[in-house]
Amino acid sequence: MAACSLYRVQSMNSIFHQKHVVLYTNTANTTKRTSSKGTKRSSLSIITCSAGGDSQTVVIGLAADSGCGKSTFMRRLTSVFGGAAKPPHGGNPDSNTLISDTTTVICLDDYHSLDRTGRKEKGVTALDPRANDFDLMYEQVKALKDGKAVEKPIYNHVSGLLDPPELIKPPKILVIEGLHPMYDSRVRDLLDFSIYLDISNERDMAERGHSLESIKASIEARKPDFDAYIDPQKQYADAVIEVLPTQLIPDDNEGKVLRVRLIMKEGVQLFNPVYLFDEGSTVSWIPCGRKLTCSYPGIKFFYGPDTYYGHEVTVLEMDGQFDRLEELIYVESHLSNLSTKFYGEVTQQMLKHSDFPGSNNGTGFFQTIVGLKIRDLYEQIIANKAASPALAAKA
Repeated sequence: MAACSLYRVQSMNSIFHQKHVVLYTNTANTTKRTSSKGTKRSSLSIITCSAGGDSQTVVIGLAADSGCGKSTFMRRLTSVFGGAAKPPHGGNPDSNTLISDTTTVICLDDYHSLDRTGRKEKGVTALDPRANDFDLMYEQVKALKDGKAVEKPIYNHVSGLLDPPELIKPPKILVIEGLHPMYDSRVRDLLDFSIYLDISNERDMAERGHSLESIKASIEARKPDFDAYIDPQKQYADAVIEVLPTQLIPDDNEGKVLRVRLIMKEGVQLFNPVYLFDEGSTVSWIPCGRKLTCSYPGIKFFYGPDTYYGHEVTVLEMDGQFDRLEELIYVESHLSNLSTKFYGEVTQQMLKHSDFPGSNNGTGFFQTIVGLKIRDLYEQIIANKAASPALAAKA
């Protein structure tokens, strides 16, 4: 039996493809949809009916503040699945959506209920939940997870306005990235896996070309809302990539060398944390020597168990940066549970995107590893779904 959902959309020109029946209301029933935040959008009613099928959309949430490297992580993730991620063909040139053969990446800024002028008039930032439509966010993420296409709004970062919506069809993997993917419990419960990019106040100035003073000024302006609404989400994340100042250089003020921690929650279904040498042990390792070239201040790894917001976690830490990426294979060979398909796949991915920010330190290294783990999780979910009918038949 087909499952149907009612949506209010702005455009009647979109076509819903494949396993969907689409019912349009009479154009005389055009209404004004007023959100709880007071923003009015012209809309028409669309009912989409999913006809079922074997496809399943896996939903990944990526949370971080602006300028924390979400776009770079998305490029690494889509590369793991193959195919370049591009904006929707023939759509709004200012669309925030990226689509590849397997993945669709949605920017949650598109669910701003207030445009730039509206936020200024009401005295709120984009980080404030009052400037976002979580009801619509939940409805549309759930619809996509259930295999139904949606007409998603667009927040135009160039003009600061709310543009007409775009058609988003359910992909194999949906990534929702932005400020609030884990803020609303309803949306959080839809996630199959979640990541938080945690950049400290002393974030990587060298990679972004900003001075320490300008970065601190920007952080301080956003800090109250960040502390209230964004930072608490990391307690819900299955994996956290935390970027900190190096401990290899005493009183370092340049921020060119980073210490990066991959914090992996224990007990997450279909996710086995990566470990160094011996699972469950505590290891401190300096790999520099004949097989790994290290200039000052060198490289140091740490691995061990810990607790994070009351959860048991496994931590893998890298302090320092690589001189020669091709030598990363030496480090990779000592890590287990990487979910690679062949020996050296992590190193291959890093070399493939050596021009990406963070490619010479733990940021790019751990982003690549998390991408491989997400691929493995997706394949396990699909395999388990395929096996379910067979097991039911035997029973």
